Amino acid sequence: MYGFKEVDAAGLETLKTAGTYVLIDVRTDAEVSRGMIDNAMHLPLHLLPIKVQGIPQDKPVVFYCQSGGRSAQACAFLAAKGFENVYNLQGGIMGWMRSGKPLAAMA
Repeated sequence: MYGFKEVDAAGLETLKTAGTYVLIDVRTDAEVSRGMIDNAMHLPLHLLPIKVQGIPQDKPVVFYCQSGGRSAQACAFLAAKGFENVYNLQGGIMGWMRSGKPLAAMA
């Protein structure tokens, strides 16, 4: 309906083991300072329109935020720009932590 897919924590683990993907954290600097998912790049949602050209279209792109709302906006934005392999992490980083997955420090 919106041109992107939803993925849960287990699905993200599957993408990680399957190979190449891009994981993007769209939260604020303050939120990211409390921890992020390992191997994620930080791109605050408000900067997405000016940084979209740097996001590869040839691999899956997974967005996450605190609970899934802002990352869904990011997914819809990319889908509208023609990206076809875009995923929203269900429940955001909170869902990730609820499933027992670890956080990493911002690199």
